[in-house]
Amino acid sequence: MTSSEYDQFRPPRPPRKGKGRKGSGGRRRGGDDLMVPQVEVEQLDASGYYGHPVVKAPPWEWPVGAYLFLGGVAGGSGLLAAGAQLSGRKTLRRNARLAGLGSAGLGAVALLADLGRPERFLHMLRTFKVTSPMSVGSWILVSYSGTVGLAAVNEVDRMLGDRLPLGPLRRVLRVVEAPAGLGAGLLGAPLAAYTAVLLSDTAMPTWNAAHRDLPFVFVSSASLAACGLALVTTGAEQAAPARNLAVLGVVGEVIATRTMHRRMDPVAAEPLHTGTPGTLMRWSEGLAIAGGVGALAAGARPGRARRVLAALSGVALMAASACTRFGVFQAGLNSAADPRYTIEPQKRRLAQRRAAGITGDSITGA
Repeated sequence: MTSSEYDQFRPPRPPRKGKGRKGSGGRRRGGDDLMVPQVEVEQLDASGYYGHPVVKAPPWEWPVGAYLFLGGVAGGSGLLAAGAQLSGRKTLRRNARLAGLGSAGLGAVALLADLGRPERFLHMLRTFKVTSPMSVGSWILVSYSGTVGLAAVNEVDRMLGDRLPLGPLRRVLRVVEAPAGLGAGLLGAPLAAYTAVLLSDTAMPTWNAAHRDLPFVFVSSASLAACGLALVTTGAEQAAPARNLAVLGVVGEVIATRTMHRRMDPVAAEPLHTGTPGTLMRWSEGLAIAGGVGALAAGARPGRARRVLAALSGVALMAASACTRFGVFQAGLNSAADPRYTIEPQKRRLAQRRAAGITGDSITGA
């Protein structure tokens, strides 16, 4: 009988001295002889804990990566729609609101697909815990979906010539439309950023090491996705704010991503540079720069060429955002599979604290 899968790797222990209470099988009660000996950080090498990973990766699959991307589209679209509302660009406002609602809905479907049972999401709304990124993020998603939904219903009603069977509710919807649109804009940035906080709050080495800069990367990535979609769906005469925000987003993402790589522990950052995540991150930067240059050029070209170039730039920007989200997502999962990404940064941090004279806390030991 074992109490853990790791007990099979436990070396033999000498018999205990002294008397103790025994059960019917002649074994000491309390299970002390079944415990795996405690291992200090210095005793671990790159092979991990008896050859096993030190941390366990979450059972997340591609729907979570899709949710990360769609949440960025939704958050950026809410902010873009609010700007269009304030500047009087009705077509851009309509398209951004519909994009925000559609991407939030698809993101919720992806999230529920990963959870397995819809009621699990409802359970997360039973309380509001400010110290839990999952709890806060769930409420942000619900609040954003409600506000952008109110604004989008008005757009759909106008598109159909006021033919939705709303009755007296139509007047109420018109009254709350403007505040709801601005509310969705205020919630857009938190929706785009909270998933970065959620990933960084885990024990996955790469995600945790990127905690200082990952929110900035995700917010910039969200602006690329939302503006890219707006460039595809909106005519050039009303898409100027989307072009301008896309260029700012490209600059922000490139700077934030490179800063993140530079400030991370080099070993913890390695999964972002190798394998599939490394390929995705390289494609992300290339597509973002190409999309930003194309968006700038589209603003200066006349006629049909302007529209085609804007649409191609929009596709490149959306692809860049997707590559960033999926690249970061997969890099974190990969970092959990190899014990080296956990152990080597820990040893380095331990040595730095001891070199600084910190030897009496729970990390360095007495």
